Amino acid sequence: MKSIAGKTVLLTGATGGIGVFIARALAKEKATVVLVARSEEKLNQICAEVDALGGKGISIAFDISNLEELPDLVDKINQFAGQIDILINNAAIEKYRNFQDYTLEDIQSILTTNLISGMELTRLIMPSMIARNSGHIVNIASGSGKKGAPYNSIYSASKAGLIMWTDAVRQELADTKVNISVVCPGYTAAGMFFAFGLPAPKLAKVSQPTEVAIAIIKAIKQNQPEVMLDGVLTRLLFSNIQLFPEFGDKIFNWIGVRQLNKTRAEN
Repeated sequence: MKSIAGKTVLLTGATGGIGVFIARALAKEKATVVLVARSEEKLNQICAEVDALGGKGISIAFDISNLEELPDLVDKINQFAGQIDILINNAAIEKYRNFQDYTLEDIQSILTTNLISGMELTRLIMPSMIARNSGHIVNIASGSGKKGAPYNSIYSASKAGLIMWTDAVRQELADTKVNISVVCPGYTAAGMFFAFGLPAPKLAKVSQPTEVAIAIIKAIKQNQPEVMLDGVLTRLLFSNIQLFPEFGDKIFNWIGVRQLNKTRAEN
């Protein structure tokens, strides 16, 4: 998709983390951005920013974990903004715990928000994209989906699922002009470690949220199947840990990932 101008984009998780920066980047591309999140007040603020930056903002306060109501959300968007050209599944939650301390409700809420809601939105929207033979889906995953993050195991499972699901669907869409990408931001200055005032692990690249937003725009325009914003060393690690998992464990411990996440869990 060479141009995003005039396209209708559905962006979930529009008010948290990198969502605001994605919305701004889309606005600069002159897109119609349908902003979905739970906070109506925050949505209205971002919607005004989108309009000021040259896009068209439409805000819909909605909790995407309400899976049974997602068809109503899609119908509402089609009514107010027309058919959806680009879907960005960005909404996510994470809760740091020892695994045994998670409740069933924790597990269900994380998997529903991070994985199942994106799957269901895609299932609802993809048929119209295929019928038009045009469209793009972007799933925002994480390096935690490449290598399990201790004390954040459910989040890791949700992001790993997102990566593998994207990979499978991309192959299904090979004979169409509907495209799907997965973006793994890595550590960002808008991330949880930043909110806790904790340092990033040794050797980790910390991306600015604007960099992540630009990478997402590029993934859409250039139809990139997978984008990783981690540094070269991290990417080399990810390329080897599937063959040597114990090596990966030792590296994660050495660079401080285990201790960082343990501190998060304790807080």
